[in-house]
Amino acid sequence: MLRAKPDLMPETAPSLRAHISVSGHAMRPLAAGALYWEAEDTLLVADLHLEKGAAYAALGMLLPPYDTRTTLERLAKVIGAVEPARVVALGDSFHRSESTRTLAADDLAFLLKLQQGREWFWICGNHDPHLPASIGGTVCATLSICGVTLRHEPSEAQPVREIAGHLHPVARIARRGAMIRRRCFATDGNRLVMPAFGAYAGGLNVLDEAFGPLFSRQRLEAWMMGRADVYPVIGSLLLPD
Repeated sequence: MLRAKPDLMPETAPSLRAHISVSGHAMRPLAAGALYWEAEDTLLVADLHLEKGAAYAALGMLLPPYDTRTTLERLAKVIGAVEPARVVALGDSFHRSESTRTLAADDLAFLLKLQQGREWFWICGNHDPHLPASIGGTVCATLSICGVTLRHEPSEAQPVREIAGHLHPVARIARRGAMIRRRCFATDGNRLVMPAFGAYAGGLNVLDEAFGPLFSRQRLEAWMMGRADVYPVIGSLLLPD
């Protein structure tokens, strides 16, 4: 059962459901921005964008170079909480394919340690279409589990049974005269688009035209990330930026 938090009270949500239904499969959204498919003991994350700070620094745009370790430490906490048998990263795990070469030795060791004792799949994204064997795990274009396709970019098909990343969805609502804008899981029950997990990843409002072809607007829900819980908000309550 989800608990009410002062940053996002349950009056904004149609119910306090703990699971998202995706094509009939119950999945638990986590406040960290990951999705746990309990029946398959699989943890899903999207858009880690590891080494984004280093990539920006190479272009002369200085950012604190701690995003990779911050993201990996957050991921480690989620893995430690649910202890999944399988982890699937839905693309753009690295900000660039070549970013795998700038990964610090201790960060790579940390990443490989997270993979021990479980299956690990890297789905290729538009930022990282080529990934080396040195990062461990299995590299693939898509992955299918129980008839649900896991991919990086949402397909153009409609309806479709899939979980994707790429678009970094965020939702915006009004509550007691204040505006709240948070990363979210966006779904209409058939397709789900994951929030970006990476520390430096931005976000795109779920009402942006890029999401238009992906969801049935009558069934759209945005599961907004609070400090400790995730809250479902019906599409009619969502606001554009």
